[in-house]
Amino acid sequence: MYIKGVNLGNWLVLEKWMSPALFDGTTAEDEYYLPRQLSREVYEARIKIHRAEYITERDFTAIRAMGMDTVRIPVPYFIFGDREPFIGCIEELDKAFNWAEKYQLQILIDLHTAPEGQNGFDNGGICGVCKWSKNPEEVEFVLTVLERLAERYGKRDGLWGIEVLNEPITERMWEIFDVPNRYPAADKAMAEGSGPNTLEFLRDFYQNAYDRIRKHMPKEKYVVIHDAFELMSWKDFMREEKYVNVVLDTHQYLMLAEAEGCEQNTEAYKAYVKKHYEKQVEEMQQYFPVICGEWCLFNSFACGCDTKGGQSVLNGVDGKSEEVLDDNRKKEIYKAVAEAQLAAWRKGSGYFYWSYKLLTDTVNTPGWIGWDSWDFGRCVDFGWFADEYETQK
Repeated sequence: MYIKGVNLGNWLVLEKWMSPALFDGTTAEDEYYLPRQLSREVYEARIKIHRAEYITERDFTAIRAMGMDTVRIPVPYFIFGDREPFIGCIEELDKAFNWAEKYQLQILIDLHTAPEGQNGFDNGGICGVCKWSKNPEEVEFVLTVLERLAERYGKRDGLWGIEVLNEPITERMWEIFDVPNRYPAADKAMAEGSGPNTLEFLRDFYQNAYDRIRKHMPKEKYVVIHDAFELMSWKDFMREEKYVNVVLDTHQYLMLAEAEGCEQNTEAYKAYVKKHYEKQVEEMQQYFPVICGEWCLFNSFACGCDTKGGQSVLNGVDGKSEEVLDDNRKKEIYKAVAEAQLAAWRKGSGYFYWSYKLLTDTVNTPGWIGWDSWDFGRCVDFGWFADEYETQK
């Protein structure tokens, strides 16, 4: 098994930096506060238009034409429409399955958010709040969501697998990201008691989730667990015979390498990828099929400034308003880091690029220079991938 995929980020789970206009007229930094700051009518209209236009049938044909075979679709915990004031999006996922099956693509359903937050990130649905694992009722709710997804899609031809939960954070990454300061909570009282999840909790949760999903999903489909930013911590996990087709997902970004002290130049990035990503993926592949479920070409060097670990103008970090590097130099940097990263993922079982597209105007809006490397379509169009990728296209 080796999969090549792309994430449909910011479609069913919103991320402000990927589509800032959606948040116009509010001070909301995340999806939790958007419906709480807009009137019901405006919120509904915005969300429905966004979901109808952001990803369409045409995108599935484009993804196939670009040589991808799988899409990872982030979905929210309120997908079934049972958590006010949010609007469910199960019909959109139904459509995605029909498109995927028509165009020979497969889908990894990725439960991307949890009530009360599993990481405190904006992409976890609520900034600065990370208390989900401390609330047994909400843990149970998430298990029921997974079970209902497995029941609905488990036997669909288009299903590749279900990812139990995206990026539950543990202590080391909580500190590296300094979550409470990088993603300040809008409501300090609500954030009270927030903190990282423990590996012990996650192990227990993953095993329960596996059992609940497998009740409805055949064994040839995959159950995917995220490494919680601790790739090497899972060697002794799920070794029992009952666990079949479990895939370990790791997310590796050059901005995280920078946050951990990697110098901001091409040679340093390549050395870091080889020493850390490639070596660790190869080692862990002996225990699980390992996929890199999120990665991209983005790096501070190509932006022309230190992005402080991938922080954007929305975080109050000054970005460049004019290009520092010419197109050829940028292409050189991106091709080099693409080649190094693709070589690392080849030691495992595949990858999903983050993300298929974004709606940030990197030309006219000051501060977004270099952010187009998050957009897979733009990267392909600009020829930023390694040569072997382009020949497969």
